[in-house]
Amino acid sequence: MPHSARVWNYWLGGKDNFAADRAVGDHVLAVYPQIVEIAKASRTFLVRAVTHVTAEAGIRQFLDLGTGLPTADNTHEVAQRIAPESRIVYVDNDPLVLVHARALLTSTPQGATDYVDSDVRDPEKILTEAARTLDFSKPVAVMMLGILGNVFDTAEAQAIVQRLMAAVPSGSFLAINDGTDVSQAGVEAAELRADAGDPYCLRSPALLTRFFDGLELLPPGVVSTPRWRPGGIGDADELGVACGLARKP
Repeated sequence: MPHSARVWNYWLGGKDNFAADRAVGDHVLAVYPQIVEIAKASRTFLVRAVTHVTAEAGIRQFLDLGTGLPTADNTHEVAQRIAPESRIVYVDNDPLVLVHARALLTSTPQGATDYVDSDVRDPEKILTEAARTLDFSKPVAVMMLGILGNVFDTAEAQAIVQRLMAAVPSGSFLAINDGTDVSQAGVEAAELRADAGDPYCLRSPALLTRFFDGLELLPPGVVSTPRWRPGGIGDADELGVACGLARKP
């Protein structure tokens, strides 16, 4: 069966995928070639968000849910380049991701990386196992990039986010990046994925903004992902994906 992590790996040009994943990827590409730009923009947001919270906010702990297959500039690589003592816990539920995580998600001697094999719908297990590596009395950056669309019930997805953010102290951060329903082609591509056994729920930018309720959204708020602090290169293209970064007061 296809799996989101492996399909995403295919779109990013990786080799860690199977025929079923490539078939879904090709079907989506045929109706929505923009998905490759979305994949790349999403990775760029990860780098910018981790860089900001590490360099500007002094965050040294990360809980990265929906890790996906390791590529370039994983969370721990970005954070530990700035602060080698950073500690990162990755969470995913795909066996292939687990194998690669154990082999490739290595840490600096000063810091630590760990991996929790769990579904995002089980925040209690995630928090319990992450506590082996993270100190939840100190600020944590919770990274939810390309993961909330796997939870189709919005109320359930909000409850998961609220539980995770309740477990971290003031000064922690929440980063979200997820597909949106602003493009008809994107909606059709999501339907293709569902028919192929890899369903994903697209939400409106306004609905994604609600996941940040009670938190302090950093400028520019929830925007199309290429437009989140694009580094002075001018107006970036609008894509069917949105992101935001917020601080817990």
